[in-house]
Amino acid sequence: MDYLFYEAEKIREELDKKKILDHCKDQVMVTVFLEPSTRTRLSFQFAMTRLGGLVIDFGLEQAASIVKGESFDDTIRMVDGYKPDIIVLRHREPGSARRAAEIASAPVINAGDGWNEHPTQALLDLYTIWRELRRIDGINLGIMGDLKYGRTPSSLSYAISRYDDVKIYYVAPKELQIRKEVLEKIDKLVEWKMVEKVEEVIEELDVLYVTRLQKERFSNPSEYERLKGSYNLTVNLLKKFKKIPIIMHPLPRVDELSQDIDCLPQAKYFIQAENGVYIRAALIRSILSK
Repeated sequence: MDYLFYEAEKIREELDKKKILDHCKDQVMVTVFLEPSTRTRLSFQFAMTRLGGLVIDFGLEQAASIVKGESFDDTIRMVDGYKPDIIVLRHREPGSARRAAEIASAPVINAGDGWNEHPTQALLDLYTIWRELRRIDGINLGIMGDLKYGRTPSSLSYAISRYDDVKIYYVAPKELQIRKEVLEKIDKLVEWKMVEKVEEVIEELDVLYVTRLQKERFSNPSEYERLKGSYNLTVNLLKKFKKIPIIMHPLPRVDELSQDIDCLPQAKYFIQAENGVYIRAALIRSILSK
């Protein structure tokens, strides 16, 4: 991952001098987004465009064949048949990216598969931490919010577990705590602890990563309504503490992260979103240059 961080820095420097590069000239990326997305979709499209490549966008609004009943496998075969150089896929079903990679001859990047994982978000999260703190080894990371249904907490946990001396605090109500299978995978790699209130650990943290309640993943609307508002970060809360960690969020936010935090120097979530273009450009370039 560190290799990609340095590659992202090189691309950032190049783009400061020239808006469009030629690293991916004459190469085509197709973005297959069969679940709603704003930041991830735009970030990939900007990344490929800045690298000088072409982008073909295939989203829900273009997916008439799926509405008519076409299977996922057939959709991927159809897209792959047009000979793209790379496919970026988002789909609501866990494991969909792996399945697409088994079908397609073009390389497939997972841009989110349901509640399961979001690996490129984890990449940009770590890249942001690395840029802000100049290290990842030895940090204390708090992940706060919907850890059960959100895919970013699991992907970030897996990714950061590759570094040394990291401690993760999972901050959430019991009903929204991190899934057992995530803990089983990281248990021998990092130290972790579950807490219900951020006040218990905030002064120990280097980074606080906040996530929204995943309304679209709840099968029971009454459960969502009951848990809505069960966690919230505000300036008034942060002012109670001597030490405030850098604050990150994958966005979009709802009411879990107050807008009055935006003015704090520790608020890094918009920088975090911007970083997505550079790290995804580095990933695309590394795949297509092989």
